[in-house]
Parts: sequence; structure tokens; C-alpha cells
Amino acid sequence: MHLAVRDLAVGHPGRPVLRGVTFTAAAGDRVGLVGENGTGKTTLLHAVAGRLEPTAGQVRLVGTLALVEQDLPLVAGMTVGDLVEEALGPVRAAARELDEATAAVDAHQDQGDAERLAVALARAERLGVWDADRRVDEALTRFGAPRDTTRPLASLSVGERYRARLACQVAGRADVLLLDEPTNHLDVGGIDYLTEQVRRWQGAVVVVTHDRRLLDDVMTAIVDLDPSVDGTPTVYGATDYATYRYARDQAWRRWQQRYTAERARRERLAERLDTSYEGLSDEWRPPKGSQKHRRGTRARIHVKAADRLLEQLDANAVEVPPPPVRLVFPDLPASPAATAADSPPLLEARGVHVPGRLDLPGVRVQVPPCGRLLVTGPNGSGKSTLLGVLAGRVPSERGVRSTGPGVRVGLLGQDDEVAHDTTRTGFEAYAAHALRLLEADELDPQHLVPVAGLGLLSEDDLERPLRELSVGQRRRFDLACALLAAPHVLVLDEPTNHLSVALVDDLTEALRATSAAVVVATHDRALRADLADWPNLDLG
Repeated sequence: MHLAVRDLAVGHPGRPVLRGVTFTAAAGDRVGLVGENGTGKTTLLHAVAGRLEPTAGQVRLVGTLALVEQDLPLVAGMTVGDLVEEALGPVRAAARELDEATAAVDAHQDQGDAERLAVALARAERLGVWDADRRVDEALTRFGAPRDTTRPLASLSVGERYRARLACQVAGRADVLLLDEPTNHLDVGGIDYLTEQVRRWQGAVVVVTHDRRLLDDVMTAIVDLDPSVDGTPTVYGATDYATYRYARDQAWRRWQQRYTAERARRERLAERLDTSYEGLSDEWRPPKGSQKHRRGTRARIHVKAADRLLEQLDANAVEVPPPPVRLVFPDLPASPAATAADSPPLLEARGVHVPGRLDLPGVRVQVPPCGRLLVTGPNGSGKSTLLGVLAGRVPSERGVRSTGPGVRVGLLGQDDEVAHDTTRTGFEAYAAHALRLLEADELDPQHLVPVAGLGLLSEDDLERPLRELSVGQRRRFDLACALLAAPHVLVLDEPTNHLSVALVDDLTEALRATSAAVVVATHDRALRADLADWPNLDLG
């Protein structure tokens, strides 16, 4: 069982997405796919799974394959049990083949039947056909997914649907397992269980992830889809995130140094060429007795030599593509007015109660100017609900929520918190969101953060309809919308979901440095470690 990708290219008419992708994954290999949002990580998984036709190169697969995508399209009437049977299809087929091979041996005692039985038995043992249903039940439990196989998928939340499908595919033991951002909807217990399963996987695993701890814990190689000096992705043998980032930063530094040196050399040659042309021009009106023929010959020789050097340099020049998107975090205000020592909290909530979702009798949550708060707890404990109450998006049936005069709150929800018309371009949708905030008196026109200045999306991306952007790019856009009104309090629910690992690093640094107050709910283990010195409200 193995996977081999050779010089793969995928793209749309007039817009290439991937080119020159080459890597292999054999049994026991665990390959992490990283890169900026929009570089084609999900596209690569779809090409490997046969969902997209490559424009060049090839994919060679030996064995069965399972793909767990970020989104699960709803099919009318589909249940959890349907997911189970779909994932266990190869397991059921292996069990049937084992029964048929056993029956053939019992009936004929033929050498060929004996060989067939040996092959069937080996496959059945590898797939664990005898305890497949137990594995499904265990995975559903450990991932926090519904175990009732009659439950319609339409009745589940986005996170529950994802966890159910992930559990089924993990129990299925495919030869090649493709995972797209598998930790997005998992709590710490679920991530630990996933880590254990991936480490023990007998086949090959390819994972698109922003989770720096997962990269550290399980990967045997990292494929970076960001462009390199030759324009193709880079395979790093590093097995931990810190080593990968060091090697990547060193490669980029050498690239930049070479580019800078060649540009400087080209400028010197251009100056030499200008001087030679000036000499050639002056020659046509020489002073008397200047040996014009000898001077003209020398001038033409100098010009030709400079031209040849420029041609050679252009042929071997390093073309640096646009650098990776870097976050330019805005200078957010600490409070609507000058902060006094005894300033009241910017935001406060007491005794929050949202029926069926959250009940915090006697609990007071205060967010002072420049305050910090880390909210933790397992899935279902009410973290998203609490953040929605704090941001004023979810009403509390009991208790009190209050904000100081003029306090602006920005919210990044976990699942499409901001409703956008996806037929609009990024610029149009950003303007529409600004108008909504203005009408709700949640925006001061004198304090507006332009989307193009954040470094989250390029101007070309912002000119495209939102529906054409990747999941990660739309997540970047939602982050920009949370920053639009220059909030005094920034409320972030799982802020690292769908973002690139490089942007997660930039965002973590910005959250620690900003003057605004910040409230974060996250299962990201690396981010929690980075924010371990913040006050922690554990809802578990």
C-alpha cells in the first residue's frame, strides 16, 4: 500500500492552483500538508482522491483510500448509520470474501482455494473485520459524536456531522487516509484520540492541518505548498514544527539574498549599458582629430558586451513570487476614552442562562480594558454560547450583560458567524458589513479598519466573489470583518480553525500585544500553551 504523487499540476482555466507537487507516502508514513490559505491544500487532497482531474503529472495509488473533507454535503434522509456503512464498505467486503474463500476450501480442498483463503485472511486481519462495529462505537464516543445510527444528519450540528464522519473513516482502516483539517471540530480529548489513531495507522496518512502540536506529534514529513525558489512545493523531512519553520525561514532568507544580489548586479550592468550608449551617441559628433572610428568601435563593443551580460542575467534571474501573506494587525484602541485606574469593565456578564446550552448561576465574567480571558472546556460545555452572549449575538434568558458607553465588540464565530452574500466580491461584502454595523450603531466611521491593509487577503482575492475563495480564505475574511470596527473587545471562537500555520503564529503574537481586550475560546493545544498566562475560565 502506498501513494505516489509525481509532478502534479491542477488548475482552472486561466488560474493554475498547483504545479510540480511531488511526494510519496508508504505504509507508516504520515505526511502533513501546510501552506498559506489558497495555495491548494484541499485541491491536492481532491486530486489524490480522484475528485479532480490533474492538468499534468500523475497520482499512483495502491490500496483503498478514504477522504474526510471539511464540509459534508447533506443528502436528504441520510443517517449516521449510512455514514457507518459507507465507511465500512471495504471491511464488509473483506468479511464476505473471507467467508466465500473459507467455503471454497471446505468444498474443494484445492490449492488455489487455499491461496485465496490465505490472502483473504491476511486482509481481514489487517482490516480487523471482527471488531469493526466496536471500533466505530468507540470512535464515535471518543470524538463526541452521536452514537445513535438512526439519527438523521440534518438534525446534527456542523461539528457533530464532521465528528461522526471522522469516527467512521478512522474505524474503516483504509490503506491511505486523507484528512482535511481534522482537529477543527474536536476538543482536547478528541484530538488526543485522533493523535493515537494516526500514530498507529498501518497505512499512509496525509493530513492538511494548521495544528502545530499535531505536526509535532505525528508527522514523518511536511510538504509545504508555498512557492519555493523554483516555484514548486518543498518536501521537508523535518518531523516537528519548529525544525520545519527554521528550515523554511532559512530557505526564504537565502532566496531573498540571491534575489537582492542579482537585482543589484542588474542595476550595475544597466548603468554600464547607459554609459556605453552615451559614449556611442557622443561619438557621432566627435571633436576634431578624435580618432572617431576607433572610438566608435570600442563603444559598440562595450554596448554589445553589456547587452549580452543583461541577457544572460535575465535568463538565469530568480523571479520572486508574491511573498506569503503576513498579518498586519491594526492598532486597536484600549477603551472609548482615556482609561482611568478605576475604569469599569468594558464588558460584563453575570448569571448567564441560555436554556439547553449554558447555565452559569453566580458566575461573573468581566473584561476590563486591555484584559485577557481564555475560555476552555470540552465540546458541548457552552463555550461558543458564552462568547455569543458576551458579543451580544446570543440572548441570555437570565442574568445581566452590560457594556460600557461606546464600547465596540468584534466577534469571530466558529461557523460562519457573519452572513455574507457570497456572490459579492470581498470588497463589496466588506462594505456591506460596514453598513450593517453603522446602521446598528456599532461602527464609528472615524475608526474603520480597511480590509486591504490587513495582509489577510490579496487585492486580487478581494476582487473575486467570496464563493470562489477557499475555506481558509473565507475564514481570513471573517477575521477581517471582526476587526473592521476597530473593536475595544475582540471575541474569538476557535480563531485558528482553517488558518495556515504561519498565520496562526502571526495572530498569536498580535493577540498578546494588542491594546484591545481579548477573549479566546480554543481547543488548539499550541495556542492554549502560548496563552497559558492568561486568566482561564474552564467550563468543563
